[in-house]
Amino acid sequence: MRRVLPRLLCALAAAALLSTTAPGPVYAASGQLVLNGRVFTDPSGCYRNLNAPLSVQNHTRTVAFVHTTQDCTGPAQTVPAGQSVSAASGRSVHI
Repeated sequence: MRRVLPRLLCALAAAALLSTTAPGPVYAASGQLVLNGRVFTDPSGCYRNLNAPLSVQNHTRTVAFVHTTQDCTGPAQTVPAGQSVSAASGRSVHI
């Protein structure tokens, strides 16, 4: 019983600590992504069905990917953090 009680108390303390922490956005990029003049703050995921040519201004700390498809699949052109690009055939952006 003496060995079980400390382990039980330690497990309960760990569970209580984990249950009180609030998860934040896991995949959101900090900053702004500007697509054809439209500003997205702390962007994440796929931005679909955009009109070509596509102007991308990446004011985040994350790489953005410009796709020629409308669903963020297939080959992509990269837009490094802090850079801008004009993609003649860009249709979607993933960040």
